[in-house]
Amino acid sequence: MANQGGTVDAVKEIDMKLEVVVIPVSDVDRAKSFYTGLGWRLDADVPGKDGFRVVQVTPPGSPCSVIFGSQITSALPGSAQGLHLVVSDIESAHAAAASRGADVSGVFHDAGGVFHHKDDDGRLPGPHPSRASYGSFASFSDPDGNGWLFQEVTGRLPGRLNASGATFVSANDLASALLRAAAAHGEHEKRDGGRHDANWPDWYASFMVAEQAGAPLPE
Repeated sequence: MANQGGTVDAVKEIDMKLEVVVIPVSDVDRAKSFYTGLGWRLDADVPGKDGFRVVQVTPPGSPCSVIFGSQITSALPGSAQGLHLVVSDIESAHAAAASRGADVSGVFHDAGGVFHHKDDDGRLPGPHPSRASYGSFASFSDPDGNGWLFQEVTGRLPGRLNASGATFVSANDLASALLRAAAAHGEHEKRDGGRHDANWPDWYASFMVAEQAGAPLPE
């Protein structure tokens, strides 16, 4: 692209990876106890001068970490809302968080079916009726009121991931994907007259990659 001086500007794509979210808390030790109690990894707890302190934790399997502390943000404690934790199984995530002391809402879906509304508006009990990816939620808050939501994602919208491969962040994530592939392959064999598919590993692989990439699923 030429600028006003007639020279050509070279524009290079640069990856921009969201890897840290800062949340405001009033009691650092209380917040640390809450998040590590959920099973989040403690990455750092670093003090500085004059009461400055940085604590970093990371949810299981997450490429993005969470930072809180003292003198690191001017936001009001509890003002961080709508923080999403994507999970492959909403009921399992709900049970795990509740067993570790979080006050988790019931699993819900939204009346509009596109995204959830603010607060409790439009919440209908239970997961999405067709268990559509992106459609099932559960919410909880930390001791300051910072609000989190679990969102169940089993298949990605087109373009979200590179269709050339699949990435699973944990054994549980991979196991859930294998179960979905097994169920889909069972329907595939029914449509194929009940014949056993000797090439099922290739079919599984194609299904799992396509599901993550939001590409058309194999029949």
